[in-house]
Amino acid sequence: MEKRRIVVIRDIVFTDPYGISCTPVTRIAAAAVIKNPFAGGYKEDLAELFDIGAALGESLMGELTAMLPGPPVSYGKAALVGTNGDMEHGGALIHPRLGKPMRAALGGGKALIPSNVKIGSMGSSIDVPLGHKDEAWSFAHFDTFTVTVPDAPLPDEIVMFIAIADGGRINPRVGDSPITD
Repeated sequence: MEKRRIVVIRDIVFTDPYGISCTPVTRIAAAAVIKNPFAGGYKEDLAELFDIGAALGESLMGELTAMLPGPPVSYGKAALVGTNGDMEHGGALIHPRLGKPMRAALGGGKALIPSNVKIGSMGSSIDVPLGHKDEAWSFAHFDTFTVTVPDAPLPDEIVMFIAIADGGRINPRVGDSPITD
């Protein structure tokens, strides 16, 4: 794996957009900028990216959880693939093996880890979806953390993002009722 940089983004929210106070929520994301070994060409076997995703998750999750003031309750992951790559490269990085080290660092996680992948140019942002780690239908924890690395991805790079939070949305007003539609 050829890493160019690691960026850590920490966001602490004290009020909602209307100025109404809330219990502070901290969201933290790590962005790993790596060279895409498959940029510029089609390859059927993407297992090398499976291994890279697992290795990055193992090396970054401990640091992220240590930065949270409270226990982690939400998580998410995303990949932003440079223009010489394709969506499958991002999917291969974040899907098959990244979940295990994320759950291990959090001490569990029964729910699916929400994810997002897109192609983008340098400075593109991506929305990392967040969801409760154990309660997939906790509407109050459906959130999004918009992140970017200003000089990435270059056309032959992938930026992998992992994010965790110690709370859900700020002052949520959508209840956790059963699905009715």
